[in-house]
Amino acid sequence: MKKLFLSLGLMLLVSVTYAQNALSVGRNQFNVGVGLSDYGLPVYVGIDHAVSRDFTIGGELSYRSYNEYWHDYDYHLNSIGLSGNGNLHFNNLLNIPRNWDFYAGLNVGFYIWNSPHDYDGSHTTGLGLGAQVGGRYYFNNKIGVNLEIGGGNEFNGGKIGLTIKL
Repeated sequence: MKKLFLSLGLMLLVSVTYAQNALSVGRNQFNVGVGLSDYGLPVYVGIDHAVSRDFTIGGELSYRSYNEYWHDYDYHLNSIGLSGNGNLHFNNLLNIPRNWDFYAGLNVGFYIWNSPHDYDGSHTTGLGLGAQVGGRYYFNNKIGVNLEIGGGNEFNGGKIGLTIKL
């Protein structure tokens, strides 16, 4: 019976020490990549800050450029976005190994569309609200890849990129 309790205790200790948040409290990570969208190929850079073991806040700057054919004219459009996000990370809750990071959250941003004065399309400057679900896989203690699916913001389909822990 002692061996059973000792074995269970050791397994619990190993799983608790291994399944920690991928980003330590007070630390930052830098993200860079491309977005998935119906309108051009957006690029982004951002930073996340761990405010607790299960929650991060962050900011992001994005840019996209593309051409749209509208009423017999070919218009060149581009946009710049500045957004903030908050994410709840599930590593501790679901006992996920620390080389993985799964999260879900909300974002809010302001997007500035630059278009010719005679363009009367559907893209307008304004506030964007959205939600995202994502994950990261870290190759080592510093570098990983990220994939995020979301909508309601600059990246209507999601984004993929590189994460570097600072």
